[in-house]
Amino acid sequence: MTAIKESSTIQENKQYALEQCPVTYVMEKIGGYWKPIIIYHLSGGSKRYSELKRAIPAVTEKMLIQHLKQLEADNLVIREAKPVVPPFVTYKLSNAGKGLMPVIEAMATWAFKDKEDGFKSESGL
Repeated sequence: MTAIKESSTIQENKQYALEQCPVTYVMEKIGGYWKPIIIYHLSGGSKRYSELKRAIPAVTEKMLIQHLKQLEADNLVIREAKPVVPPFVTYKLSNAGKGLMPVIEAMATWAFKDKEDGFKSESGL
């Protein structure tokens, strides 16, 4: 894996955007194709990895594991491992993750409205 040069212009610009723009900060946390979907599915309560995989069949195992680790590192998801055989691991939203639910719901509302408006303009309604 290539090391990221900390003093690069791109890294400086990214850091500036994260510090100055709250939307950029949020998108850094929940951006990506699967993260909002994972957060949505965890909004109903704790789920095991296999339950998430069944709920989101299109996601690959690699991507689901990667995004769960990122969400955990960003303190949006809590991973609980019970010391039994076989291991029993569950994922649930942290308080910060729960705080994102109004944001996710607002994005969904906007998407449905925008799709409907696009359909109306295409069909001449």
